[in-house]
Order: sequence, then C-alpha cells, then structure tokens
Amino acid sequence: MSPRTLVLVGAGHAHAQVLLSLAERRWLQPDQRVVVVSPTALAPYSGMVPGWLMGRFTHREICIDFESLCQRAGAQLKLAELDSLDPDRRTIALSTGEILDYDLLSLNVGSTLRPPPAQRQQTILCLRPLSALREGWESLLRRVEASGHLPSELVAVGAGAAGFESILAVSHRLRALVPAGPMRAVLVGSRGVLPGHGILARRCAQRALDSAGIEVRTGQRFGPADAADDAVILWATGAQAHDWQLDPHRRGNLAVDAEGFVRVDRGLQSVSHPEILAVGDCASLADPRPKAGVYAVRQGPVLTQALQQRMSGMASSTTYHDHPRALALLLSSPREAILSYGPLGLAAHWALDWKDRIDRRFVRRFNPAISSSTLA
Repeated sequence: MSPRTLVLVGAGHAHAQVLLSLAERRWLQPDQRVVVVSPTALAPYSGMVPGWLMGRFTHREICIDFESLCQRAGAQLKLAELDSLDPDRRTIALSTGEILDYDLLSLNVGSTLRPPPAQRQQTILCLRPLSALREGWESLLRRVEASGHLPSELVAVGAGAAGFESILAVSHRLRALVPAGPMRAVLVGSRGVLPGHGILARRCAQRALDSAGIEVRTGQRFGPADAADDAVILWATGAQAHDWQLDPHRRGNLAVDAEGFVRVDRGLQSVSHPEILAVGDCASLADPRPKAGVYAVRQGPVLTQALQQRMSGMASSTTYHDHPRALALLLSSPREAILSYGPLGLAAHWALDWKDRIDRRFVRRFNPAISSSTLA
C-alpha cells in the first residue's frame, strides 16, 4: 500500500528541490498529500548570505519563497517548528501544539549554534540558523546608522568559511555606513584560517584579511569576556544539532550519533526508522561530510527520487555517492572571490562573477516570479 502523507520538515536546499520536482512533474497520486513545516516562508540560500551581509543583495533576493513553491507543488505549508518526534507512532509535535501524523517523513532542518550570553553592551550575531540572523543584523545596522558610531570591536569566532566570509562582509558594510569610525576587527580560530582548505586558498584568505585590516588570532579560547564592552561578535563555530535531536524524550527512539545528528545510510534513510529520511546538516552519514550547504544541494536529487519511489509504493533504490571534494567560491571583497578546490586556490574578479551567476541561477530556479532583472 502506498503511503498517503509525506511531511517535509525544514525549508532547506534539498526540500526546495523536492517541491520543485513536484511542481513540474506532479508525481503524487490523487489521495496523497504533502505537508511542509518551516518557521518562515522565506528561506535564505546559504551561498548568498555573505553577499547580503555585505550589502550586495537584499534579503528578498537571497531567499527561496517556500509559500509560492508549496502552492505550485500542491503542498500545504505550516509555519511552525518541530518540537518533538515520536518515530514509533509516526507523529511529530509542532511548536504551535499541533500533532501531525505521517507515513513518510523527511528532515532538512539544518543545524544551529549555542553562543554564550552577551556581556555588558555587546551584540552577538549567530550565523546559524540563518532564519534567525536577519533580525539581529538589521537591528544592528539601524543602530549604527542612527548613532553614527561603530562598535569599538568586531570579532568573528570561528575561522572556517562562515567566519571568514562574514567578518569581511560585516566589516565592509559597517565601515561603509561610518567611513571614519574607528573599529578593531579580529578573526579568532583555533586552527587558523580556512582549516580543511588547501594552502593556496588559505594564503589568499590571509591576504584578503590583511588588506581589510583584520587581525587573526589562533590557538586560543575566546568568550565574550575577552571582547570590548560594546563589541559585535559573529558566532560562527562548528554546527550543532537542534535541542530536540539532543533530547531522548523529544526524539524518541530515532538513532542519532554522539553529537545528536540523525544517523542515515547511503539511501539517506534513518538507520533505525526507514520511513524517516534526513539530509544536509541535520544528518550523519557513516562517512561524514562537512556541514555545508553544498552537500544538501547534492543530496536533493537523491532525496527527490527516493521520496518519489517510496510514495509510489516501491522500495527506494537510490544511493547517495559523493566526491569528498567540493568547489568553494568564497566572497573575499566587494570585487573578488576565492576559488578553492582541493589543492587549488586563487582570488579573482572573475571568480566573484562566476559565484554570482551560480548563486543567482540556483535561487531563480525556485522563484520564477522574480524577474531576471531583479537578480542580474
């Protein structure tokens, strides 16, 4: 018997691809339904967030419109978060108090961060989840613009791609608002800048930081007590699982790894409950990948095929195979991006043009109502 209800929890990059496939190919049977659960209808595309922070894009330009996408796919959108899961009874409880039954469940909820509390007059902007970043960032911009004063210190904690791109973008944007204002900028990373990238890309990154006047500190712990009283702190440390994933009472018997991420096999199915699939940051493969949006994008077609087969009453025959390397195009200035792929690394204007074309094309796939002139 074919499943009747498919629930997609999370407005992630992979679920956007599932909904687009539904909109274009209509592979559900008449008695089947799809419910999408997301706290917001607009989901930022992670690859364009640094450009938005820098002021190159509006927030609307970097978002996938899940409300429109659900309408086109014939799916119901519920604006809520997953509060708890009972995988044995096949139910989920939402933050609104509603209980949803499912036959097939897909999780694409990303990851989160738990920064320490701010001290004194500090502002902490957490880079995950992306949906929560907008309010804090726009509030800071309004405050700086109204006062005409920069914070005395800008600190990014975490020197991976997110911390590197965000401190360059935020530093540029704030200095554009108050060009003559003094502000010290510091990037803190336990293992140096862009760990996991090749030496050439790391050298390009260091040159970009030097050019922007950003100090790099490595090999030390950092907390709000180490920053200025009015510091703006960008928290960009390693991805963490959501609260419900860490709590056995809220996740039930769902199998998770030591950090709380959902354990899945090469078919992207839960190793404990095959009617649950998980992709992107919230999932954990036996051969893990970095927590980066590119992997959720790569998993999207595999997830789509698996869900289509399962909703047709067939066993899923799809397998996710991935190359351990991924091309990274990192925003390093208003004029350049760093291309990083394995041992290769370079900074160039054409790399930024290439990045923009890739990112805009990806978002435009899901937002056909936005004209090409808006995203050009």
